[in-house]
Amino acid sequence: MTVKTWNLLSLLLLVSSVVAADVEELNDAPEAKSFHSQNTEEDEVPVGTQIVAGQPSPKEEKPKDVPVVVGGTAAGEPCLFPFLFLGKEYSECTTEGRTDNRLWCATTYDYDSDKRWGFCETEEESEQRRQAEEVEELYQKAMKIINGTSKKNQRKEAYKTLVKVADMGHTKAMEKVAYAMLFGDSLAQNVLKARDMFEKLVVEGSPKAQTALGFIYAAGLGVNSSQAKSLVYYTFGALGGNLVAHMILGYRYWGGVGVPQSCESALTHYRQVANHVANDILGTGGGVVQRVRLLDEQENPGTASGMLEEDLIQYYQFLAEKGDVQAQVGLGQLHLHGGRGVEQNHQRAFDYFTQAANAGNTLAMAFLGKMYSDGSEAVPQNNETALQYFKEAAELGNPMGQSGLGMAYLYGRGVPVDYERALMYYQKAADQSWVDGQLQLGTMYFNGIGVKRDYKQALKYFNLASQAGHILAFYNLAQMHASGTGVMRSCHTAVELFKNVCERGRWSERLMTAYDSFKDGDVDSAVAQYLLLAEQGYEIAQSNVAFILDQKPGAVQIFGRNETHPRALLHWNRAAAQGYTVARIKLGDYHFYGYGTDVDYEIAAMHYRLASEQQHNAQAMFNLAYMHENGLGIKKDIHLAKRFYDMAAEASPDAQVPVFLALCKLSLLYAVEYLQELNIKELLAQMDLDQLLGPEWDLCLMTLIALLLGSVIAYRQRQQLAPPPAPQQAEPQPDQQ
Repeated sequence: MTVKTWNLLSLLLLVSSVVAADVEELNDAPEAKSFHSQNTEEDEVPVGTQIVAGQPSPKEEKPKDVPVVVGGTAAGEPCLFPFLFLGKEYSECTTEGRTDNRLWCATTYDYDSDKRWGFCETEEESEQRRQAEEVEELYQKAMKIINGTSKKNQRKEAYKTLVKVADMGHTKAMEKVAYAMLFGDSLAQNVLKARDMFEKLVVEGSPKAQTALGFIYAAGLGVNSSQAKSLVYYTFGALGGNLVAHMILGYRYWGGVGVPQSCESALTHYRQVANHVANDILGTGGGVVQRVRLLDEQENPGTASGMLEEDLIQYYQFLAEKGDVQAQVGLGQLHLHGGRGVEQNHQRAFDYFTQAANAGNTLAMAFLGKMYSDGSEAVPQNNETALQYFKEAAELGNPMGQSGLGMAYLYGRGVPVDYERALMYYQKAADQSWVDGQLQLGTMYFNGIGVKRDYKQALKYFNLASQAGHILAFYNLAQMHASGTGVMRSCHTAVELFKNVCERGRWSERLMTAYDSFKDGDVDSAVAQYLLLAEQGYEIAQSNVAFILDQKPGAVQIFGRNETHPRALLHWNRAAAQGYTVARIKLGDYHFYGYGTDVDYEIAAMHYRLASEQQHNAQAMFNLAYMHENGLGIKKDIHLAKRFYDMAAEASPDAQVPVFLALCKLSLLYAVEYLQELNIKELLAQMDLDQLLGPEWDLCLMTLIALLLGSVIAYRQRQQLAPPPAPQQAEPQPDQQ
């Protein structure tokens, strides 16, 4: 081995060790969180829910560097921690006792007697620290406003502050401003300026910026699209712990987008994201994910969004004020979770639940117990009060109250831990099909808490909870399928379940911000946001991007007009691969008419056939019938055409009228074809009229025609000579007699 080869190997080993160390450090850093949840911390998982999320391993504390003091009475000596100052111990440098806020420490334990001290920093370092603290304070104030309100004016002012903070070099502010410019969120959309900021942040090693640049190159926003560059940036973003990058890579490996298809690689990426989402849901309860399909919204305006109109909300509020208990409970739930056009407001939720509980509503009592158990700014955490409400609701047979009592006994909240009672109350709640009771029963059976471990029972209750849409049930089922615990291992099933969990993360809130931008007429902002969600694998975002490019090609300014149909075709293709029937039909239409691709009737027929066979879609059947009728891309066959027309009419009542008209046309064509096959000229030529009607048949025919003509003429003359009928006199009215 040459010296050059040995040096190269040594360098590679050194780089790999450094990268591994950096990845381990970054995965423990706040950067490991999504750019939509910078201020959220991962909560510890309660005991007894190991399957929901594993306990975080304890981190080894690194020894602190002891500073050498500058100036003072002990210049050059190291600080001694802890040290005593005015009767109080300090374990780090402090600004106590100084008006200039410079950090100092003592070099002996008892400063009060020894007076040995020095500064922990120079004046220049102190000034830099003060400036950094002021910048950080501005950043935190702006972020508090952004995270705490949806009012556009307040958010715009907060973003103006963030722009100033970003200009001072604050990394997180730069990330936030760059994303805002990329999507046109409270700042004017400027993709090129956003890209420049991301490139500067990448030099500093920002995983969020690496992910953003990956997205820019993948979508071709302001640059030539390059899937190779995007994959590199996504990979580095994922190595830095960015969850959005992990999710994008998970989708790419699952669908084989730009990389070889690999279920195991997809499982690795999706599992990391799902772990975070599950822990976040455990800590916050999760939010409501609203998915608005723009195509459905166009066909049925106002119904697809699931948003409650202001008039309807005011009507419910009027009913609640008049004492309608159901309206109070409904409004309480709306304000507790937010969504459907109602902002989350725990104080209003608490007020509505209190009114309903005072009227004897058990569900409201249970919700009050949950609010006291979880705690919030409006309702302080109080296990005793929560237990009281849960007991009142449970005694009246409410399953949510029973589940709350089970939780109290399982984790010892306000009562001693009692697994048998917890199991009993969860069983009662599950017997009433309460989803939380089913989930917790599954967890207890899986972990063997208060009962013998039984994976089959755990699987049963997790399946029941998943049927009601509980996200943690999906997560637990994914873990079981990924590891083959209690079931045959299935990577494909595990990935689909983990993907479902990942799509409930906080970044899903962008679905509604993109929809709001679209409704406000800001198409470029909506497209950019939907594009990022489409990269993450959201089928509804893929179909929405394709829909906008299909319906409003001239309105999208961030792409050239010639690019709209090819891009729409790409996203219809990805949405169709995830099972969206309309996208499959759109693919057939694009190949049939040559939108964004060459006309290819055979491929069009293939897509229509897939939609017909897999989803029994009436439109696909109708299109196949038309292609069989005209022999486009497939064999011309009137009988098969009629069969598909009949199938379309059976599949959808809406198709019956167009099918009837198509069948009428088909019958006419069939009659013409039959007559063509009959060949009347040849038949007449072969017919011997002399033998059939006699040798004088032509004279007989002429005589018959002359008689008919004479009868018509005589009838017309008689009509002209007849006198006109006499006018009738009106009968006299009673008052005229």
